[in-house]
Amino acid sequence: MEIFNTNRTLFYYLFNKHIVEFNPVVYDPTIADTIENYSHLFVDPQYAAYLDINHPENITETLKNAAGDRDIRLIVVTDAEGILGIGDWGTQGVDISVGKLMIYTAAAGIDPASVLPVVIDAGTNRKELLEDHLYLGNHQERIYGDQYYSFVDQFVETAESIFPKLYLHWEDFGRSNAATILNNYKTKIPTFNDDIQGTGIVVLGGIFGSLDITGEKLTDQVYLCYGGGSAGAGIAGRVHAEMVSEGLSEEEAYKHFFMIDQQGLLFDDMDDLTPAQKPFAKKRADYKDAGDMTDLLNIVKTVKPTILVGTSTNPGAFTKEVVEAMCANTERPVIFPISNPTKKMEATAEQVIEWSDGKAFVATGVPSGTINYKGVDYQIGQANNSLIYPGLGLGMLASEAKLLTDEMIGAAAHSLSGLVDPGKPGAPVLPPFEFVADVSIKVAEAVAKKAQEQGLTESKETDMAKAVRDLKWYPEY
Repeated sequence: MEIFNTNRTLFYYLFNKHIVEFNPVVYDPTIADTIENYSHLFVDPQYAAYLDINHPENITETLKNAAGDRDIRLIVVTDAEGILGIGDWGTQGVDISVGKLMIYTAAAGIDPASVLPVVIDAGTNRKELLEDHLYLGNHQERIYGDQYYSFVDQFVETAESIFPKLYLHWEDFGRSNAATILNNYKTKIPTFNDDIQGTGIVVLGGIFGSLDITGEKLTDQVYLCYGGGSAGAGIAGRVHAEMVSEGLSEEEAYKHFFMIDQQGLLFDDMDDLTPAQKPFAKKRADYKDAGDMTDLLNIVKTVKPTILVGTSTNPGAFTKEVVEAMCANTERPVIFPISNPTKKMEATAEQVIEWSDGKAFVATGVPSGTINYKGVDYQIGQANNSLIYPGLGLGMLASEAKLLTDEMIGAAAHSLSGLVDPGKPGAPVLPPFEFVADVSIKVAEAVAKKAQEQGLTESKETDMAKAVRDLKWYPEY
């Protein structure tokens, strides 16, 4: 990665030409190892801003020093409490911001001179970091509550003041803070939470791809969320919103959803539900004779889902029996084990294809190779946010949209369909990652045009397709 620190143009030229090969090196699964070992491997801050929660008076100076004389249009900020699959890694999680921004540039052509990775060091609850004398962050347990939210608020106000055309991307915040932060700012500034919104968009796109093949309606599906954290609840919320947009009332739509977390199937009498989980919780009395509602197989047999999405990081949870039970519920089940990294997957794509006898629509959160089963080559779509957030960001920046709305998010999800041939046996339900540059342009145009329809654009260019193409940066000398 030394080339990244010394010659950005050459780095992105190579990344762009070999994006499928490079992506697992600069992002998942390699990024998990680099985050876990960040303090021991540290050689360069990579233009990142490190914000100390104990010193809010330094926010302005820190951001200005990290930006230099650059015109920052995009910030990816994390506090690294909830890095999917590996949890709380304190200030070492800054690498997730660096990696996300690499994908923004390689996939969508966002100028690397206009981006800034940021980490909020609010402490860490990981004992091994607190006891490691080489750990670069604050050696203190995480700070929550008023001090935390006050610091985040000051960061947002300062960043918006210094960088007036800023699009702010939140990444890997803990479940107790992520939704609260997004809800605080999404109606005020152009902002996006990848875990809550991004994963939901790409999974919804995969569901649309599946239904394109079967011809079924989204509003006829039963959705089972396995893993009710920020990502799982965010995905369910996005699919629920789409069902409402297709004609169901909110109450009717919630009847199509079931959510499993550490407690088992979520019921409304549980006192530890997050705000994002509560709308999906069921009445326990409705399932009093249903048996063990902490057991996934029993739940699948009881509630009969047609869609099963895993964000649990519980490896092997989608067993042969679970997959077979899904096939008993519907002829062509949608089964997406999207936890990452690889060692945290609920099942491999190969297992789901084999156990379902090729009937299941499969997408995974990590790259999966083509699977040959009974003479058919099954291409496995990657339900990776990289298909969505780069183009989403490009569309936001090109249009200079004042807000990111649900309608713009819906347009992004719909734009993923029509990119593969649904009539081809073994066709993927999501576009292969090798086409991410083309996908990003399509997503960007859909988002920008929807922003224009809603009267939210501030760009002087009125042709949104032209605005997108004019903004795209190319790694050329």
